[in-house]
Amino acid sequence: MKINIYSIVKPSKDQFDDLIKEFIKMSSKYAKVEVHYIFNKTIAKAQTIGEKEAQQSYSDTYDPLLKGYNVALDVLGKKIDSYAFSKLLDGKNEVNFFIGGAFGFQRDFLKKCDSIISLSDLTMAHKIANVVLAEQIFRGLCIKNNHPYHK
Repeated sequence: MKINIYSIVKPSKDQFDDLIKEFIKMSSKYAKVEVHYIFNKTIAKAQTIGEKEAQQSYSDTYDPLLKGYNVALDVLGKKIDSYAFSKLLDGKNEVNFFIGGAFGFQRDFLKKCDSIISLSDLTMAHKIANVVLAEQIFRGLCIKNNHPYHK
């Protein structure tokens, strides 16, 4: 199984990345998990123009990556517990998680995804959302594989 996390954020090396790498390492016995930080000149410019332009740049960047089972993380997404999250991973060869930029997603992009979830009612910095998602992926894989981590 392959799991991709795509996030509109500037790459950096910090303590958050260390935590994410640790969860990826722990997940590796169950799945190949990769994080892809995406931030380019088009996105940077669009974000200075406005919400509509920024959202379009996110869609343009993510649309070619839609393959396998696609999950968007959105403030208006369904709130699920860890057991329901683990079911997102059931029976799939490839799962892609998409974290939008500062302006969120266009509704048209969300319609192309198989699931739309919210990690919390709280607003989180992208790096924190990435850590939470990486931890939930590990937890979901543990639930699927009857590993005691979830207990």
